[in-house]
Amino acid sequence: MPSCDCHFVQWKNRPGYRLSNGKIELTVLLGGGHIADFRLHGSPLNTLWEPPWTTIDPHTFSLPEHEALYGDISLGRMLSGYTGHAVVLGYFGMPSPAEAAAGLPLHGEAASAEWKVVSTKDGADFVSLTLEVELPVYKLHFRRTITLQADASTAAVDETVVNRQSSETAFQWVQHVAFGEPFFTKADASLFVPVSRAITWPLGYEGHELLPNNAEFAWPIAPTVAGGQVDLATPFQHDHTGFIASLLISTERDRAYVAIHSRRQELIAGYCFDRARFPWIALWEENRARSYPPWNGLARVRGVEFGTSPMPLGLDHARKMRTLFDTPVLTSIPPNSQLSTAYEIFVSHVPSCWKTISDVVKSEGALVIREGDTDEIRLKSSLPSEFVTGRKNA
Repeated sequence: MPSCDCHFVQWKNRPGYRLSNGKIELTVLLGGGHIADFRLHGSPLNTLWEPPWTTIDPHTFSLPEHEALYGDISLGRMLSGYTGHAVVLGYFGMPSPAEAAAGLPLHGEAASAEWKVVSTKDGADFVSLTLEVELPVYKLHFRRTITLQADASTAAVDETVVNRQSSETAFQWVQHVAFGEPFFTKADASLFVPVSRAITWPLGYEGHELLPNNAEFAWPIAPTVAGGQVDLATPFQHDHTGFIASLLISTERDRAYVAIHSRRQELIAGYCFDRARFPWIALWEENRARSYPPWNGLARVRGVEFGTSPMPLGLDHARKMRTLFDTPVLTSIPPNSQLSTAYEIFVSHVPSCWKTISDVVKSEGALVIREGDTDEIRLKSSLPSEFVTGRKNA
């Protein structure tokens, strides 16, 4: 059995760390903390989205030097470094006037800050990496540990948010995950999520919207502004359009999932997470609609962003909204306290005959992927069973 390993790498000229167990490998960047790369070991295919522009570490963003490439500081600082999976902490969306005055960018402090390595551990049975980042404006501390068990097909991610203040803090916490070509394609791949209710957001898409505003629909079939319908499980169907929709995960589940099934690649990849902590998915698609930098009419990306909040309208809006479909749209943390969660990222080959995904469930020591009522594969998990039930309310 190949030994597990964690080592420093340069990922497209950006410093990071790569974890491998001989079966899967994951790369996380110090700039912004992004999980930039997740793939089968030795495969040329990254299952996470990579932007068509050259990225930099976002904490090195300089307005005079980089504005023309990435946009102004509110947008450009985050977009200059964004790739794959970012964490949103504090607020979800554009900064409020007060946040912008404090120099804060799109989606909060963590995704644009420099992260620090706390520890690395590797051996024959497992490998782990612990990172942390401070949010000085929101006075939050964030720590993430990524673990790969030997021969597992999942990476376990354990996250903790600490409130440094002596008062309760309301905030938004979203896993800003994105997929794209060549893994997630219009002709050969589909998205599977367990959704109970869904609604489009209220602000269009900069004149290029595919979906009407504030329209509730039954997942995955949504109305279009042209009067037709579109299956949102299939990406990138209408060039030069975009959309944002809010999906409420079924209340019947303890563990939720996001799964991308690529029939051409005969692969499945995605996330399994705690529904109580993260009841919402903000579904976003940019399909070559934005012509300004850094998009430049080139990007095809589907965000499947699971978290505490249904749409990226900021913390002030979430405070006023409070609930949607009788479900909170933000969370809070008591003074000098912490909140934790644990989820896992998975990738595996699936049988060539599979056409759909009916469920992803956590079992003892395994993640079970099902097609229909009888066909399933069992993936060895890196997430201990006690973390599934023991961490959700920590």
